[in-house]
Amino acid sequence: MTQLSKTTSTCETQWKMLLLQVFTLIYLTSVCAAQDGTAISSLGGTTSVPPTTYNPPEAFLQLTSAFSEVFTSEKVVLKCSISSSSGWTFIWEKDGKQLSQNADISFHDSELTITANSIDLSGQYTCRGKEQGKGRSSKISQPIEVRVNANIPKLTISRSPNFDRFYPGELISFTCKVDVTSAWNYQWYKDGAQITDANSNTYEIASLKPSDKGQYHCKVQRGKGPLYESNKESVQVAEPPIPILSLETPWSDVFLTEVLKFSCTVPSADWTLTWYKDQKDLSKEGPSLEIPSVKQNDGGEYTCKARLKSRGVTSGSSDPKVITVQDNKPKPVLTRSPDFSLMYPGESIIFTCTVDMYSGWEYEWYHKGVKQQSSSSKTFTVGSLTLGGSGEYRCLAKRGQLRTDQSDPVSLQVSDPPKPILKLLSPWSDVFQNEVLKFSCEVSSSEWTVTWHRNQILIPNENGLVLNIAAAKVSDGGEYSCKAHQKHRGVSSAFSNTSTVSVYDSLPTPTSNIDLSFSPMYIGETVKLKCTVSVSSGWSYHWYKDGKELNKPGKELNIQLTLSDNGGYTCEARRGEKTSTGRSKETQLDVREIPVPLLSKKTQWLDVFPSESVQLSCRMEGSSNWTFIWYKDSEEYHEGNVTNSEVEGILSISQASSSHRGKYSCSGRLTGRTVSSNRSSQVELTVYDSLPTPTLSRDPIFTPMFIGETVKLKCTVSVSSGWSYHWYRDGKELNKPGKELNIQLTLFDNGGYTCEAKRGEKTLTGRSKETQLDVRDGKPTVKLLQNPSDKLMHTSDSISFTCHVNVSSGWKYAWYKDSNPLKSSGNNIHQIASAKTSDSGSYKCRVERQTPTTFSSESEAVELKIDERPKANIVLLTSWSEVFSTDSLKLQCDVMDSSDSWNYTWHKEGINVSQSPSSIYKVTPHNDPEQSSYTCEGIRTERPLFSVRSDSYRTKNLLLKRRILLSISGCLFFGIIAVFIGCVALRICRKPVAADDKQEETNLFLTMAQLKDRNDAPCPLVEYITDADVNPPAKEGEENGTSCSEATPLPITSPDEQAATTNGKETTENGGGMVSFLQ
Repeated sequence: MTQLSKTTSTCETQWKMLLLQVFTLIYLTSVCAAQDGTAISSLGGTTSVPPTTYNPPEAFLQLTSAFSEVFTSEKVVLKCSISSSSGWTFIWEKDGKQLSQNADISFHDSELTITANSIDLSGQYTCRGKEQGKGRSSKISQPIEVRVNANIPKLTISRSPNFDRFYPGELISFTCKVDVTSAWNYQWYKDGAQITDANSNTYEIASLKPSDKGQYHCKVQRGKGPLYESNKESVQVAEPPIPILSLETPWSDVFLTEVLKFSCTVPSADWTLTWYKDQKDLSKEGPSLEIPSVKQNDGGEYTCKARLKSRGVTSGSSDPKVITVQDNKPKPVLTRSPDFSLMYPGESIIFTCTVDMYSGWEYEWYHKGVKQQSSSSKTFTVGSLTLGGSGEYRCLAKRGQLRTDQSDPVSLQVSDPPKPILKLLSPWSDVFQNEVLKFSCEVSSSEWTVTWHRNQILIPNENGLVLNIAAAKVSDGGEYSCKAHQKHRGVSSAFSNTSTVSVYDSLPTPTSNIDLSFSPMYIGETVKLKCTVSVSSGWSYHWYKDGKELNKPGKELNIQLTLSDNGGYTCEARRGEKTSTGRSKETQLDVREIPVPLLSKKTQWLDVFPSESVQLSCRMEGSSNWTFIWYKDSEEYHEGNVTNSEVEGILSISQASSSHRGKYSCSGRLTGRTVSSNRSSQVELTVYDSLPTPTLSRDPIFTPMFIGETVKLKCTVSVSSGWSYHWYRDGKELNKPGKELNIQLTLFDNGGYTCEAKRGEKTLTGRSKETQLDVRDGKPTVKLLQNPSDKLMHTSDSISFTCHVNVSSGWKYAWYKDSNPLKSSGNNIHQIASAKTSDSGSYKCRVERQTPTTFSSESEAVELKIDERPKANIVLLTSWSEVFSTDSLKLQCDVMDSSDSWNYTWHKEGINVSQSPSSIYKVTPHNDPEQSSYTCEGIRTERPLFSVRSDSYRTKNLLLKRRILLSISGCLFFGIIAVFIGCVALRICRKPVAADDKQEETNLFLTMAQLKDRNDAPCPLVEYITDADVNPPAKEGEENGTSCSEATPLPITSPDEQAATTNGKETTENGGGMVSFLQ
């Protein structure tokens, strides 16, 4: 018993040490397993499970109607479904906006019905589910695009071939095209009636008949939708045209060697014409048939036919033309009418050329062997013979290439009629009214009668050889002649010689002339008056002063002038005792005292500069032809250039100097007359020492300027007056004089401008300082620059617009959005610090500046679109089912409502912790020992460059909890394995006792039978397995019963009982109780 106790104590000590080592190994192994993520099976027992992440199902959207592209009034039906479960209600969206029911949109269960009444219903439709009673939503479905066409489909019907006219037996095919591809049903119609068994997009008639003529069209329909109708295509079916045969040569009876021509015509040029003679094919094609030299066998019946080779259509024969061929040539006969032996010029004669055989002849006429004309008429008329018409006449006849011999000659002699002689019998050719006029006309023989002519106009009722006018009238004046006539032949001679007679309607008026044309006249001068009558002669003259006759007859009157000779003088002419002309026009004599000259300045100023010219005028008012004498400071002056005209004398000083200062006067002396005047009043001349320089100013002063702007240049001279201003551009004078130069700018106005002041012809001030004008074409280039330049921006982006003008200055800036003015500071930059969607629109800027006219220019519009910036969202990818396989958390970042490709940055407590642009971030106990808040943000190289940062996500010791769970589970599992191994090891390593001690030796472990019979059997490992985490729950202990306890005594089994075995599986769930492992 003592030995047994000792042995038991030694074994017990070894067993305890071994068990301690095993537990140490189990602990280390569990920790390593937790660190490495090795999968460890959990011990049977209830453990707490952390909350799972909800992964929403995805909604599935499908099109249940036939089409998603529809026309007005058609319907589209969409169905939304979620396959994972039921109990869902559905929310419908179009282009990201939730839909509500109206006249066009209706919901029923999981179906959406769209009635296409407006193109506004076009867009991307999606759906998502909402779980009833739980408030959870599914993912948004994939979109389905619905497109509503604003216009009805356009149908076009075409035909092949596309001939304007068809002929019986030909094939035709129609095709109905719709501009929108879809599953159309086709219907065909002819003249409004539907064609049966024609329901494809083509319709063919293999062999046309005349009854197939009509209007064809098609209609299409989709499902039960409306019918759409095409245009109508007209088809004409007619018999082939019968060609028309024409004989181009004018005769059907022809002679040998003549030309024979036919033409055959049809309405269209597409037909080929073939020729037949006596119903036999001549193997010739074309619209004409020509026989250049007729032979005897060319006579016969000719016809033609039309053939459309490309379509295999042939017409019937044309009407025939019968040709007869003759072999003898006829000879013409020439006659004339009238047949007088002598003909006079002006008479007419008719020649007739007669050919007895056939018709269609053309005649050639010859005079003295020279061809005169060719015509189809057999008569040749000479309407008015001339002397050159004398000689022999012949004719011949021809048809085409056939010519007859010439006829026998017919002679003709032509000579002039005799010319009469006219004589004036009265003594005067210029007579007054009531005087006598008398003429005679002499002819060669009595066969001729005479007619009288005045101005080549017949004088009626005068046909004798003498013309007597007893009392001449004014109408009797003119050119007289006579003619001789033979009445029975209608021949008249040429006009006789002429005699011109003038008949005056009244007596002439004499003309009074004065030899000196001076006016006025001055005392002491002599004047001569002369009276003349321009008509006829033999006149006597008489003089009158102020209506009273002077006793001084004669053609001339000489007067030594005194003041008493002032008055009006007339004269009168007389012939014989009864004829008096009446008085002449009055000549007035103005006799005066000698006047005093008037001195004035001829130039505009009497204050001049060196080298300027000065002109003084000395004038005698009321008379002319004065020569003037000049005086300076009361002394006669001879230095200046003196010129005299009819009315004034001019003193010219070409280059003034200080020596020309002084007081000037003048006197007058009549040229060629002994008349001198007294001196005039004095004028004073002032001469400056030097010339001034002009000043050039400009308004506005912008540089450069543009076409259409206005600039004003002004030139001023501060000294004296009377200046004229002249402008120069690039050294060349402009034809724009004046003090101011207003320029409506063009490209030609570029250059340097100067001005110059001028007085008279010689005084120039010199040019001003140059002002440069830089004029540019068009308007300045106004460019609106956007920074950044992307057309699509997103909320919170900073955007600036810069209005850039490439040249010049002085601009004011105005900003516009969608053509509405923006409030701006007036500078060239418009800033949007943080963009909003309302900032979308069309931007442009306008520059202007105020010159005499307002000049402005606008930029091109820049379109800017602002979309909402997408937001990032963090999703936990690690599920609770993976808790035993990993100790890390996987977070995924996703940009909501975006199909673009993104990179991502991760932030922990606001600090960037990204090591790569991945959308997944792993959180481990090593890098997150504390409770940290995580956010993420999407980034990309294109717009939008970044997303809105996600809401924060806090780990809340989740990693630590998982790690503890894995450690406990590992300990439990490996603890059970260790106990099992320890028991086996103790059994093996126990030393056997001597034979004499075997009776006292007891088994360390109880058998199953013993354990069932005893309630106090001790558990060998009870003091080592005491962790509360591996104790079975009380409920399981009550159900399964207690296998052993600390108070159970350890019985000793005999060798006979070592054969007992236990099932190891029964120990795994008995509250940690142990049974015997004896073999």
